[in-house]
Amino acid sequence: MKQNSNDIPKVLFAFDFGTKRIGVAVGQTVTQTARPLETLAAKDGLPNWDMLNKLMKKWQPNAMVVGIPVNMDGSDQAISLLAREFADNLRKHYHLPVYEIDERLTTKDAREQLFAQGGYKALQEGQVDRLAAQLILKNWFADYLK
Repeated sequence: MKQNSNDIPKVLFAFDFGTKRIGVAVGQTVTQTARPLETLAAKDGLPNWDMLNKLMKKWQPNAMVVGIPVNMDGSDQAISLLAREFADNLRKHYHLPVYEIDERLTTKDAREQLFAQGGYKALQEGQVDRLAAQLILKNWFADYLK
């Protein structure tokens, strides 16, 4: 669904939601590129808001994308509701558009990519979350900017 170019955000954050860690990636629609940025500590799905505020101030995204974990058949998991609540919290905190996208297999893909690059050493805590966020944003570009 191609959008009017005035409606398309220029800089986006993407989030790989977890109850203990939240991966963050940044990207831009002009080049449709994304890169892993940070992994935020979370407590019961709530991020370190101070750290997220610093990232928001530095990068000034126009919108955000949150990966919603779902089962392979598309049905919700227990964590799906928490991810949607996180998306709602982002909307309330930052008053920006927040897109939700199916994030099936992004964590698995991120683990496989990192392992291929550097074996088990590459699977350090936080690395997978950031890379999964990057994959979520790339998938959003592919779906939203068609």
